[in-house]
Amino acid sequence: MMFADSHCHLNYKGVFEQQGEVLARARARGVGAMLNISTRESEWDAVVATAEREPDVWASIGIHPHEADQHPDVDIARLVDRTAHPRIVGIGESGLDYYYDHSDRARQQASFRSHIGACRETGLPLIVHTRDAEEDTLAILRDEMKQGAYTGVIHCFTASGAFADAALELGFYISISGIVTFKNARDLQETAARLPIERLLIETDAPFLAPVPHRGKQGEPAFVADTATFLAQLRGEAIEELAARTADNFFTLFNKARA
Repeated sequence: MMFADSHCHLNYKGVFEQQGEVLARARARGVGAMLNISTRESEWDAVVATAEREPDVWASIGIHPHEADQHPDVDIARLVDRTAHPRIVGIGESGLDYYYDHSDRARQQASFRSHIGACRETGLPLIVHTRDAEEDTLAILRDEMKQGAYTGVIHCFTASGAFADAALELGFYISISGIVTFKNARDLQETAARLPIERLLIETDAPFLAPVPHRGKQGEPAFVADTATFLAQLRGEAIEELAARTADNFFTLFNKARA
């Protein structure tokens, strides 16, 4: 049985210092694929270097909405230029975060559109972060889709059921994190229980959001097995089936990793 952690940060402080041990614990629990996500340009080289060293780790390049103000020069061309590397299989995480508003909203939106343009040009999937910005996120995704098809995933999904339905209609995948195991996540659990298995991914967002029974600890990719177990029970599916389908979905969406 193999799990795919579709979104983790292996180069963040607290994880990077013990990266070898973190990866060993993940592999011991059956995690056979991990996507190491970047959030600012200064991380790109290190994130890619980890993917070069580790055969079961791949990389993304992108600018988190929190960092949009600090990266006005990261445009479509710069993103596309970096994606030629064989270990870079996705673009992001990018999107909108109106909860913290660490960057100007117009700058976030412009950065988001640049990432989508790079996805359209390269054929690589988009990794979307959205928080308290459902309406604008969906408006941009729809508007950009009219300009040419692209695909992607809504990572660490916590939005409404209606947003899930709209994202699925656009052809997106939806990734469920350890938040689904939290007692106060009833709405998310209701949505996660009905998502079509062929569009479902799982993730840790490590080092954040450790699932029950690890809540309060630093998250790591090994914990994706706990999220998967909870999700399988929630959906009334065998854990072996959910693990296999979500791993296959990972390689279907991030098909450069399969190659």
